[in-house]
Amino acid sequence: MKRVIYWSSGLLLSAGLTYAVYYLHSLIPVVTGYAAKHLCSAVFISNRDPAEVEASDLDFSLVRFVTNSVSYSDRSVVSRFLWVKSRAVFTERFGSTLLHDPVDNAFIQRSFPAVSFAGYDPDTLAWPLGNVVPDSVRVTCSAAMDDITGKLMAGLRYGGKVYAFMVIHKGLPVAERYSRGFTAGTLFPSWSMAKSFTNAFAGAMVMKGLLDITEKAAIPGWSDDGRREITINNLMQMQSGLRWNEDYGNHSDVTKMLYEHGDFAAYAIGMPQDHPAGSHWYYSSGSANILSLILRRHFRDDSSYYLFPYREVFQRIGMQDVIFETDQSGTFTASSYIYATARDYARFGLLYLGDGVFNGERILPGGWVSYSSTPAIHSGGNYGTLFWLNKGRLLPSAPEDMFFCNGYDGQRIFIIPSADLVVVALGHSHRPENDLNFDLLLKDILGSLPGPGQTVHPPG
Repeated sequence: MKRVIYWSSGLLLSAGLTYAVYYLHSLIPVVTGYAAKHLCSAVFISNRDPAEVEASDLDFSLVRFVTNSVSYSDRSVVSRFLWVKSRAVFTERFGSTLLHDPVDNAFIQRSFPAVSFAGYDPDTLAWPLGNVVPDSVRVTCSAAMDDITGKLMAGLRYGGKVYAFMVIHKGLPVAERYSRGFTAGTLFPSWSMAKSFTNAFAGAMVMKGLLDITEKAAIPGWSDDGRREITINNLMQMQSGLRWNEDYGNHSDVTKMLYEHGDFAAYAIGMPQDHPAGSHWYYSSGSANILSLILRRHFRDDSSYYLFPYREVFQRIGMQDVIFETDQSGTFTASSYIYATARDYARFGLLYLGDGVFNGERILPGGWVSYSSTPAIHSGGNYGTLFWLNKGRLLPSAPEDMFFCNGYDGQRIFIIPSADLVVVALGHSHRPENDLNFDLLLKDILGSLPGPGQTVHPPG
């Protein structure tokens, strides 16, 4: 009996070790891929110091044990852990892309069109298109707003770790603050706020007659099963019914897609369907990347696809520095990867606060913002069309008409029409030990807005 127990224990231990090694082997590419991609974008887009990024953004879980090498000569980052390495490269105007072994020379040699903002100087143009707020303009503000801003940036009262903060009230900045090492010119990652920007991309295409969101997705390979019924609108409202796991805390579909596969849409397209199209809501970064591929296929060539969001959305609302990154296949990463300044994120919020009109010019179709902020049928009032909603009272201290862009690690653009308010918070604020209390922050901001007749100078 002792011999049987001995051998049984040995077999169990061996099986356990085998599984542990197998799981670790499957997980490490996510660990090194995350480090390489994030660090490459932080260094070559945001101009941050590698050591600072490692100490603040990459100091968690197994990622903290990764060894990173930054090459300024070819603008790349290689990240290593145990027997695995990952490499990310930077391309002017289209950001950093994680490459997979063998190195994709076709991507490195890809010719992206030049994105020009010739003749545009934001420091000579009035807000919101530019950065000039005339001295003659008086805007609502208060000492309470200054107190809120100071406590937020110091990590007091609200928790979190905020790098940039802006409040826009009645169309004008009433608060703007940056943590040490960050400025008004720093480009910050969007993470999943990119989904809301893809909403604008699609909306501008609808306005130009290039897209009908009621059409079937028409993905090759979906024609022989229930997936053939999935519409573009189903994908935009996260009601495709495709199987998906969006848990960032484990080896899930979203982490596999972003860090183990070069073609994000292709990975998501291969998922089976668990529910009929339009019958079930589930948040999915995969659906956003399938949508991006569909948008790409609606253009006559890739150059037109790459230029469209810049020319038809970004340039027209003054976002002159924005970078929309692609995956290794060259498709925009609609789920996760936009970089922009805090002011540009605020401008994007103003576009939706203004019902798709910016600085007197219509950018999005009439009714598009209403469509975007109307709950998807099965979302419980929490999600519209690539925007999160507050109709389900996710944040009970904020009005029900609030809708918002929501990105991993605490990136937010809150749009509150009833208060004529846009709030932007960017940083590294989603950790179990230090979450940012957005509900309390919004409660205090809304409570600080003065009544009629109270005016002060805008912040300098």
